[in-house]
Amino acid sequence: MKYISTRGRTPAQSFEEVLLTGLAPDGGLFVPESVPKVDRETMLSWKNLGYAELAFEIIRLYTGDSIADEDLRTIVDETYAVFSDPEIAPLHQLGEQEYVLELFHGPTLAFKDFALQLLGRLLDYFLARRQKHVAILGATSGDTGSAAMEGCRHCEFVDMYILYPHNRVSEVQRRQMTTIKGSNVNSLAVEGNFDDCQTIVKKAFSDQGFLPEGYQLVAVNSINFSRIMAQIVYYYFAALKFVDNNEAVSFSVPTGNFGDIYAGYLAKQMGLPIDRLIIATNKNDILHRFMSRNQYNLEQLEASLSPSMDIMVSSNFERYLFDLFDQDAQRVEAFVTGLNQDVQQVSEQEWERAKAVFDSCRVDDETTCETIRDVYNQYNYLLDPHTATGVKAARECRGGSNNPIICLATAHPAKFSEAIEKAGLATPALPDHLADLMQREEHFTVLPSSLDAVKSFIQDSLKASD
Repeated sequence: MKYISTRGRTPAQSFEEVLLTGLAPDGGLFVPESVPKVDRETMLSWKNLGYAELAFEIIRLYTGDSIADEDLRTIVDETYAVFSDPEIAPLHQLGEQEYVLELFHGPTLAFKDFALQLLGRLLDYFLARRQKHVAILGATSGDTGSAAMEGCRHCEFVDMYILYPHNRVSEVQRRQMTTIKGSNVNSLAVEGNFDDCQTIVKKAFSDQGFLPEGYQLVAVNSINFSRIMAQIVYYYFAALKFVDNNEAVSFSVPTGNFGDIYAGYLAKQMGLPIDRLIIATNKNDILHRFMSRNQYNLEQLEASLSPSMDIMVSSNFERYLFDLFDQDAQRVEAFVTGLNQDVQQVSEQEWERAKAVFDSCRVDDETTCETIRDVYNQYNYLLDPHTATGVKAARECRGGSNNPIICLATAHPAKFSEAIEKAGLATPALPDHLADLMQREEHFTVLPSSLDAVKSFIQDSLKASD
């Protein structure tokens, strides 16, 4: 298995190289040179596998010969042993042919745990083999930060720097980052929005000369393909429950950065019988505007009740464009880099191809609260605000289809008390392992929205740790 860059100017890389690089040196994102195909007979043989067993079968298609099967099996087993539900990703039925896939039973109560618990163990494996230290640099709109810290804080060869928008994540999300203990963990509150944080990270990756000799940056954002790879698994795990009836399923995915739904797209490309992939956005709706009007352009980023989706520049959309443009790297780069200047569009034929796979729906804060309240009153089931956008989008985009629709429940509702209370409901208690979160001591540094400020902080920190 080899990986190529969406910008076309980086030689093909192994999985190990991609894991330890994250962003391609030419500024692009790594994608598989060819997507592995899974025939129906093989897929049916996976139907009764437990989650970790299924994860092993799918992930090994993407790691190639970088990891021995025995080692990979151990890594995967250890990854999902820390989840609180024995099913790992249980499926909960709401209405007729309407389901919620609960992805919040990991240590930090968010879907990011599925990939970042794995990433930490993969880093341990490869860095110990190389006897090499790295600096993790990531940006988070809320959940990635704590999941990355929890997954990587025990890594012997890692120092970690997570940027998040100051005062623009929920209190639980912030405290999950700022109370994690570890000498290698640094929470950096940037005076800007998530897109500012993400821009700083990308620029730092493109010029790593500020790092001490021997260090390199590693990405934990979904720009690192290992994140996408791990998320493919739960699409299979959910859809396999319906294959006996030979029916395709649809997925509704709350998404701002296009990473989670891109994993679903790859699952479909691999052969999983997926009918529709529904993009659920909040009022920061660049992806909905593209799918509904063929308009891809920046607008003012607004704070919402679903802060993990407060993103305007959807990094992983570049991976999909690479496929949509038939791997024309020059067109991809022109489209992405032209975003700051003008409204970007694709050809009518390309837009129709996109709409044949994806639907989309924009859900504002008021409708999010209405959905939380309605689902609770009807089914006695509490949604977090991100999942509520997915449920609403699924209902709006169902059309005449009676196939199952699975909504990805991306976070535990206890993380978002503001939205729950605005819906007129009581916020549930945090699970036992986080019950004292509000009493824990916080540690974080506020920095201006400046690449130089972040570079200086990392330089000083790494020098002090030597």
